[in-house]
Amino acid sequence: MNDQFESNYALLVRSEEKGRGVLEILVYAIFFLGVVLSIWQFAQSPLKISAPGVEACVTCHTGTTPPSVRS
Repeated sequence: MNDQFESNYALLVRSEEKGRGVLEILVYAIFFLGVVLSIWQFAQSPLKISAPGVEACVTCHTGTTPPSVRS
């Protein structure tokens, strides 16, 4: 019989399941991979920024005739 006092933490560490460590590593790897993939997907998506009130082609008139002015 063991008459020495052991803390609760020491008992938990000693009784830890052996297969649990592999499962935890697998779960953490899946979470990490998911975060990396979501950041990569966001970085690859095109970004369109348009200023409000600005028309699509204000300075596109490159011909010799000036644009018509309506009064």
